[in-house]
This record gives sequence, structure tokens and C-alpha cells, in this order.
Amino acid sequence: MRFGVFSVVDHYPAELPRTSGQFFGELLEQAEAAEQLGFDSFWVAEHHFHEYGAIPSPAVWLAAAAQRTRRIRLGSAVVVLPFRNPLQVAEDYAMVDVLSGGRLNLGVGSGYLRHEFEGFGVRVEDKRERFDEALDVVLRAWTGERFSYDGRFHTVRDVQLNVVPVQRPRPPVWIAVLRNEAAPHVGKRGFPMMMIPYATTERIDELAETVAGFRGAFADAGGDPRAASVPFGLHAYCSDSLERATAEAKPAMDRYVRTRLYARQRPYELLVEKSLIAFGSPEDVIRVARRYEQAGLTDFLAITNFGGLEHARVLRSMELLAKHVLPAFGGSAR
Repeated sequence: MRFGVFSVVDHYPAELPRTSGQFFGELLEQAEAAEQLGFDSFWVAEHHFHEYGAIPSPAVWLAAAAQRTRRIRLGSAVVVLPFRNPLQVAEDYAMVDVLSGGRLNLGVGSGYLRHEFEGFGVRVEDKRERFDEALDVVLRAWTGERFSYDGRFHTVRDVQLNVVPVQRPRPPVWIAVLRNEAAPHVGKRGFPMMMIPYATTERIDELAETVAGFRGAFADAGGDPRAASVPFGLHAYCSDSLERATAEAKPAMDRYVRTRLYARQRPYELLVEKSLIAFGSPEDVIRVARRYEQAGLTDFLAITNFGGLEHARVLRSMELLAKHVLPAFGGSAR
């Protein structure tokens, strides 16, 4: 299992004394720390019009992070394709790949927050078709060849990008799912899948069934099983013990759960019991990670800064994860 860091970038300016600029700066410091500590990747989400997510354009932040790091891979989790012109997506993320020296991981999704669709004037009922068309256009554009495209929502006439990604034939692409039944659709398209168990399932054994369904469809589509990776985002806080972790980070986790839109709002104790978060000592976190590894997931993307958790505590938790958890899975802290 590989380890990365993921931030939803939930931000509470009306509740906590921290500006957007300060938060973005802390996030850049966390990306630098993740690289120094030996994490493989750092990902940020795209959200709009609500405190749940403060980055409306991951490409802008990733371009900044590319200038502050040298090795770590940088990812979007995810670009919400139905809200965007796919040619602009292709251009923006090609630039991120160039500026980072070929370190882009592109996560894409169809979106799920009603207020975002309403804000952009996009019908939720059209999101799957818009997503499929947009992804087709992005991939065609990234070839660097001149092309045209005729779809219901997107039309391209004789276009060729001036800037194409460094990674050839293209940067790696993951498709996010929030519903178990969507996993085979991703597999059939031949793309790896990414997910957030907290939002997808009640039980890890159910998650194993979802991953198996995805991998079966991936193989049926002729995909190489070695490419069928499944990164997953999971809230993680590492301290000396579960009691200490609870005292230090439960208020922030409670804030995140309370303000998370359109999702199950489970109590903290149940999240711990069901291993839907990884809080506690290094041994506690390792035990949770092993359960996901056994379910077939491949990349633990630790959501380390959630609910307005203090920057110093985020960094300390990352240090403990790197020192004690990564080596248990073959990684090493630098």
C-alpha cells in the first residue's frame, strides 16, 4: 500500500480566525512536509460556493505546489468535469504537468453537491453524459493531435493544443465514485477508481465487494490488473493513543461531519468503531489501514487537515504517520 495526503480544504472563516490566504499557505507547507516525510502524493479537492471546500480551481493551487516541491506527485481529487469546458481542463492540467515536471495525477468526477449544480446552471440529470463527453475531449486533446468532436453538450472544431502534458501517452487518470453501483462503469471504461469509504459504505466488507466488481469489469474490458489501482481518502489523525487523538482532534472531526453537505452524519464513536476514520496511536492507524489493504484498496490518501484542525497538529500527525505507519507498509520516512 502506498500513502499520500488529501485535503478537502474545508474552511470556516466565520468560525475560525484564519483567512483563505493563510489556509492556502498552510496547505502549501503541508505539501512540502509531505514530500520531505516520504509520502507519495498530495491531492486537493474542487468545491464551490460553500465552506465545505475552499479551492474552486485545483489547477491553480497545484501549479503553486509544483513550485514548492520537487518529487511528490500532485493530484486533483477531483476535477468536476460537468462544470467545465473540457478544452480548458485539458489546457490547465497540461500546464500543471509541465510546471511540475510530469508529476500530475488527474482525478475526475461527475459531482454530487446540488448547490454546485444549481450555481453553475447545470442539470444533475445530465451529469453522467456531460462527464463522459468531457473526459473524451480531454483525452483527445492531450494526444497533441488536431481533432474535432461532436457531442450533445460539447462540440470541438479542428483544434490542437499548443501545450501538452510531459507524461506520455498521458498523465494517469482516476475516476471517483461515491456509489457502489458506479464501480463497474468505471472498470468498463478501463480507468482506475478512487473513492472515499466514509461517503460510500457502511462496512469494509461491502467495500471489498465494490472493489471486486470494479476489478472484474476492468479485466473484462481488457485492462491490465496491475493498473487497477484504487486510492481512497480517509480521515487520519495519529497521536500517542486513541484517547489522546480523541482529545486533540475529535472537535475538528465533529465540525467536519456537522458541516459536510448531503452525507451521512455518523457520530465520532461509530466512525472509529467501523474503521471509517483512522484515529489513534500508530498501531491503531496501521490496523485500520490493513483492513483496507485486505479489501483490495491500494493507496491510502490520509485526510489530515479537516474541520479547522490546527496547522501544528496536522504537521505532527503527518510526522507520526511517516515515522511509524509508512514503514509498516514498505515505505520510509525521510
